[in-house]
Amino acid sequence: MRVRSVRTPARAAIALTPMVLVGLVVLGACGPGTDAARNKNTPRDVHADRREVMVELQIRARGVTDEAVLAAMGKVPRHLFVPRDLIDIAYTDGPLPIGHEQTISQPYIVALMTELLKIDAGSRVLEIGTGSGYQAAVLAELADSVFTIEIVEPLARTSKERLARLGYANVVVRQGDGYRGWPERAPFDAVVVTAAPDHVPQPLIDQLAVGGRLVIPVGTAYQELLEILKTGDGVVEREVIPVRFVPMTGEAQEKDDP
Repeated sequence: MRVRSVRTPARAAIALTPMVLVGLVVLGACGPGTDAARNKNTPRDVHADRREVMVELQIRARGVTDEAVLAAMGKVPRHLFVPRDLIDIAYTDGPLPIGHEQTISQPYIVALMTELLKIDAGSRVLEIGTGSGYQAAVLAELADSVFTIEIVEPLARTSKERLARLGYANVVVRQGDGYRGWPERAPFDAVVVTAAPDHVPQPLIDQLAVGGRLVIPVGTAYQELLEILKTGDGVVEREVIPVRFVPMTGEAQEKDDP
């Protein structure tokens, strides 16, 4: 049986054009995170500088206000989750390829999806689509435990190694098809999906605890980011913003939801 769905109005998103971003970066050059404001004996961390600019200009400026999420985005070393030849552009405003026809999502989208989940230090989170492990690392900064599933075996293997190397002991990585979630680890306080099916997989809703949220992009040529709140009576579904994700593969492409 499918649970009841009620739609509510979408939240507006503020987009910054490349020209506006360039102007803001120039203005930010006089801010407290630059060499001019540092003690000249303090070693310069270029990646920390880039994360600071990323958080302020790409994320906070677009309306993400959760300070815990902003702090996590400012802490996780995104440049360690991209291929070596892309390290210098790891903090730019857009998705980047990570191989196997997959991408690491735009920083703003990672932050927005994380904020929508409304997780805290006691939360158990399921992620479908580990990719390079970046979203899992951000979630791990905020939640008690993160369970993440990746269908592409080489990505599952390397992301597991990377997350362990970086000290994210509260992340469990599994290789496999995430369409049916991880029932033996359920229920979850939050579920996030980082690839787009053409419908919402019912097993992911079933594995949500009451009061939990599912954040998922849905669609094919046109995709919408959905926030789904599970209540005692069903679900409340909200359209957030149009998005563009790689398609969800595996069982999601084989049949409609039962």
